Amino acid sequence: MSRRLFVVERYEPSPGEATPSLAALPAGSGARLVAAAHLPGDEVVLAFVEARDEQAVLAAADAAGWRVDRLAPAAWVSTPESTDTSQATKTGG
Repeated sequence: MSRRLFVVERYEPSPGEATPSLAALPAGSGARLVAAAHLPGDEVVLAFVEARDEQAVLAAADAAGWRVDRLAPAAWVSTPESTDTSQATKTGG
């Protein structure tokens, strides 16, 4: 079955505190956490999850104890695997 990309948003109303954590999605849930980022200035955590549909994401997130404030389909502009972070570090970007 085809896997699609979704973004899970969780709003964190505590700016300036430590980076929030995410519990692992359960094995066999049909959903995979690909990447996650904390945007402290926006008070949000974005989790990029691959799954067959929104229901699979919600079920896995619920099983992991995640709060889901918003769930939306997404599409990669640049995949994490295609980004060379060592070059960004060297150039300051």
